[in-house]
Amino acid sequence: MQLNDIRAPVADDLKKVDTEIREQLASDVALVSQVAQHIVGGGGKRLRPLAVLLAARAAGAGPASGYVKAAAIIEFIHTATLLHDDVVDDSHQRRGRNTANDVFGSAASVLVGDFLYSRSFQMMVDIGLPRVMQVMADATNTIAAGEVLQLMNAGDPDTTEQRYLEVIYRKTARLFEAGAQVAAIVAGAPEGVEHALADYGRHLGMAFQLVDDALDYRGDASQLGKNLGDDLAEGKPTLPLIHALRAGSPEQAAMIRRAIEEGGSREIAPIRAAIESTGGLDYTARLARSEADLAIQALAGIPESAFRESLAALAEFAVARSS
Repeated sequence: MQLNDIRAPVADDLKKVDTEIREQLASDVALVSQVAQHIVGGGGKRLRPLAVLLAARAAGAGPASGYVKAAAIIEFIHTATLLHDDVVDDSHQRRGRNTANDVFGSAASVLVGDFLYSRSFQMMVDIGLPRVMQVMADATNTIAAGEVLQLMNAGDPDTTEQRYLEVIYRKTARLFEAGAQVAAIVAGAPEGVEHALADYGRHLGMAFQLVDDALDYRGDASQLGKNLGDDLAEGKPTLPLIHALRAGSPEQAAMIRRAIEEGGSREIAPIRAAIESTGGLDYTARLARSEADLAIQALAGIPESAFRESLAALAEFAVARSS
């Protein structure tokens, strides 16, 4: 199933999310609107709000339940993390465009990221459900801690697979998990459905990030909208590198350790070759496939519908994508 087919059952809702986002970005401070519009209007697949919409409708959400606003909240929090990430990583390109910090400066990017965080909590208050606030407060705290954990791992070739998986859960999967859980809450779904959708979101997010990290060494830069090897340049020990480090020859291991410690992508070609020869990409892909399968299994207790079918297809898309 293509992404447009996955979106089809909630196509009208996605338009409402776009409208909600643009209305909520309004500010009497011109720079806030300029920076926010730059990153939100920069494209992207909007997979997180899509997952929220599909989960809410699969859980039986009615038109007045607030699920459109919930989807916009998830996109705002995601966008805030991107603004902050690009400053921390000193990134200059995202989705094929100059990053906000490259265009407007780091200070503006950090402060507008803060604006988006605070706006998202104003929107949670508008929904009027305390449990939505609880879930999202916990999630944003976990995400922030994940950013710090990733910073601690940067440049450390002794980062274990478990430490890496903890980072991608906190930084990526936790927001997918929270979005799907909030979708069930606003839909007034039973506890079992809420747990099932939260599990779905967590495994979907893990699969998505595992594939993302593999694409940094195998993808097409023109499709990814960033340079291949960016993770290596930032000294990030992602799973393909961790696997190659433990499975490669002493010479390969020494090369990878040096690259992680020093950062930079001068040796990107031989490191990509080492990852390929040790099966690092296949190993990462198998783990992503396992997470996608778990996401699909979590939907077993959800009533059959076009929305549930699209949720399953979204998990398949997460592992099949090339960008």
